[in-house]
Amino acid sequence: MGARLATNHQTTIYKICRPGEWEAAERAGVFRGSPDDHRDGFIHFSTAAQVPGTLDRYFRGEPRLVLVAVDSNKLGPALKWESSRGGALFPHLYGVLSLDVVLWARPLASITDLKQLAQ
Repeated sequence: MGARLATNHQTTIYKICRPGEWEAAERAGVFRGSPDDHRDGFIHFSTAAQVPGTLDRYFRGEPRLVLVAVDSNKLGPALKWESSRGGALFPHLYGVLSLDVVLWARPLASITDLKQLAQ
């Protein structure tokens, strides 16, 4: 798994969270990862173009999901771009996510067209 740097158009990355996971992060001021993140040893993120596939593959049918937008430029060297699904590079954070770098968090139901994220 080779790491690569993000290009300028990928400065915002996204995390899909279950409601309890995000509520715990808001109370703590940091997101320490989901059970899947803990299993894999890093926090999984997606680019805008990858969010629909991630949603379909791992969260299909789950209610009340939260989409979190993060400024990847503020994550430093703990953020690695690694080959994953289909050989695509995905952002992986090796550490905790401080809520200071979160741009916004919204219920996923409020994002009417996920394809708009990629524009």
